[in-house]
Amino acid sequence: MIALPNDDNSCGWYQALPPAAPATRLKGSQKADYTVLGAGFAGLAAARRLAELKPDARIVLVDAQRVAEGASGRNSGFVIDLPHKFALEHPDPVHKQKLLDLNRAAIAQLQGLVERHGIDCQWSAVGKYQGAVGERGIAFLEHFEHLMKDLGEPYHWVDKAELSRVLGTGFYRQAIFTPGCYLMQPAALVRGMAEHLPENVELLEQSPIRSLRREGGLWRLQGDEGEIQAPTLLLGASIFTREFGYLKNRLLPVMTFASWTRPLTDDELARYGGELNWGLTPADHAGTTLRMTADRRILIRNSYKHVPKYGASVSEGMRSKIRADHRKAFLDRYPELAEVPFTHTWGGVYAISRNFTNFFGELEDGVYASACDNGVGAAWGTISGTLLADMAVGADTQALRDIRQVTGMPSLNPPEPFLGLGVKSRIRLAKWQSRSEL
Repeated sequence: MIALPNDDNSCGWYQALPPAAPATRLKGSQKADYTVLGAGFAGLAAARRLAELKPDARIVLVDAQRVAEGASGRNSGFVIDLPHKFALEHPDPVHKQKLLDLNRAAIAQLQGLVERHGIDCQWSAVGKYQGAVGERGIAFLEHFEHLMKDLGEPYHWVDKAELSRVLGTGFYRQAIFTPGCYLMQPAALVRGMAEHLPENVELLEQSPIRSLRREGGLWRLQGDEGEIQAPTLLLGASIFTREFGYLKNRLLPVMTFASWTRPLTDDELARYGGELNWGLTPADHAGTTLRMTADRRILIRNSYKHVPKYGASVSEGMRSKIRADHRKAFLDRYPELAEVPFTHTWGGVYAISRNFTNFFGELEDGVYASACDNGVGAAWGTISGTLLADMAVGADTQALRDIRQVTGMPSLNPPEPFLGLGVKSRIRLAKWQSRSEL
């Protein structure tokens, strides 16, 4: 039995969009040269690249939900050029430079699409802050500075006074600013890219695939009202890769949660006193991510949960507790805005691996996958999806060689119930250790 996405319907980014046009669903028997499963950052990039490389091919891109309803439309709106914090600690500087180059290639690709198609998604090259509240956070910042020096990347320290001027709160003690991050409205970006796919890509939404089998040299994807047959399948389904029998004991489903306010009024904006359109990630990775959007909304993101049943693992009681935690974090930072309500609280599920390794490559004959972005999906999904298409058609590029060198096999997980107990204990410990930074 394939477990499908079970996302809440309260994602602020998605609800802020205008209503989508009616979906085209999978019906009847369809044949394609390539099928791409999952219409997030990876799947959209893979389908677009396949269409460029094979303009006469028929490419079918299929998703169980509407575009932008899933994980790609639920992140905090950062497109980060720097490797993940754990990857930054890799001992080989060449490895880290390859990751950096791949992320920047993704950013350039996304920017090109935004500009070419006029996608209205608050795309902006404003960099990001990495903020610390107390001594624990400062220690992480000092370590981050060391990693930046080793990488040879630009950064600068930001003191409390300057942070307060930008953020509108004196809650943070210090930060390090790095200039290469872009901010965006993720649901708007993903939907915009889907609306401008090449002509030889057909997008099928609200079309869950219930089974996958190989028959007569073709991969057959069975849906509720039809099937797709294709010799080549590209999986851009992230954590749901394991639902089709691949990497089954190697991916961990984790959900992180966010809440945001309605747009601030002019009076509230004056009381806030900071700038618009910035993003701050925590120096301590278990801390709080903070955004002020270009359209005046304050976003709080923290709280991590192990979700073996994806959205079905989240109860209303859990959601209420998370919302209360977000409210406390908001009031700690902006007590003068106590009357400003949250309008949406949502979660998004992603895949991590115990050894923080991304999977990229061929799973078996004719099946390719990019899975396990370890929580940095916008840039990584874009470049890995693009290069997965290169691999599927037999192209040979330096970027493809690079991504194969910096990816590998996620490590095996212990069996349940030990896995679940261990992950939950680790999350609780991280929250307790990071309590001063929340």
